[in-house]
Amino acid sequence: MTQTPTPTVEQLLQRLLAALEPLSPTAPPPDWKAQAFQWRKRRVLGTDRSQLVPVWRIARIGAEDLLGVDLQRDAILRNTEQFVRGLPANNVLLTGARGTGKSSLVRACLARFADQGLRLIEVDKDDLVDLPLITDAIAGRPERFVVFCDDLSFEPGDASYKALKAALDGSVAATAGNLLIYATSNRRHLLPESMRDNLESRHDEDGDLHPGETAEEKISLSERFGLWLSFHPFRQDDYLDIVAHWLGHFELDDRAIAEARTEALQFALQRGSRSGRVAIQFARDYAGRRGLTKS
Repeated sequence: MTQTPTPTVEQLLQRLLAALEPLSPTAPPPDWKAQAFQWRKRRVLGTDRSQLVPVWRIARIGAEDLLGVDLQRDAILRNTEQFVRGLPANNVLLTGARGTGKSSLVRACLARFADQGLRLIEVDKDDLVDLPLITDAIAGRPERFVVFCDDLSFEPGDASYKALKAALDGSVAATAGNLLIYATSNRRHLLPESMRDNLESRHDEDGDLHPGETAEEKISLSERFGLWLSFHPFRQDDYLDIVAHWLGHFELDDRAIAEARTEALQFALQRGSRSGRVAIQFARDYAGRRGLTKS
C-alpha cells in the first residue's frame, strides 16, 4: 500500500494562499478573452473589493433588428466605428421614451464591432465612483472599451453624479484613450427637475433670460456627452412594423402576421405603450400560443 507523501511547508503555504485568494482585497486580472464584463463590488474583510467579471452569455441583438430608430442607430454605429478605428469619437447619452431600444442599441454596437476589438463594461450607477479604477484596469489594453450604464438617473447629492461629471470632462486626470461612456436614461437631464428651478431664473434689463444656478448644474452633466440621442414614442405603424418583424423572426408566415394585427393593438392598449419592448413581448406571446395550438 502506497502512502501519500507528507506535504512540505512550501506546499502547505501555497495551498493556504490559494484558499485565501478569494478573500484578498486585490482582485485577480480578468479573462480578457471575454467580449463583455460587469464591474462588481463586494465587501471582504472590511474592505471593498471591485473587479471586472467576464460575461460569457451575452444577450445579443443585431442592429438590423432595431426598427423605427434609424437616425439614432446610424449615429451610434458611426460613432462606435470611429472609436474602434482609433479615430476621435464621443461619449453618448441616449434619452427618451422607455422601451424604444436605447439599451439594445448599445448591445447592437457590441455585436457589430466585437470582432474589431470592441468590449463592453456594464457598470451600475452607484459604482460610477469607481470609474478611475476601471480606467486603470484597462489602461494599456489593445481593446476598445465602452463603459455602459443603463437607466441612469441621479438624486441631488449623489457621489456617483460628481464622479461621472469629472470622468466626462472636468478632472485633472486624463481619461483612457481606449474608453468611452455610453449611458441611457429616461430623464433628459439625468436629475429631477422642479418648479423651483424655473423660479430661480432671472432676466436682465434687455430681457435676456438667465437660468438659475440649480438648473444650470442639472444641465451641465448631460452637456458633457458629445453625442446626445433622443428617442420618442413609436407611432402605431412603427409599432406594427416591429411586431411583424419579430413574428417573422419566429417563423410565422405573412398570413399569420396579418391576422395578428388586431391582437397586437389590443396588447399595446392593455400595456399602455406602443414601444419596441411591448412589440417583442407580444410577438413572443402570439408565436408561443400558435405553437401550442399546432402541437
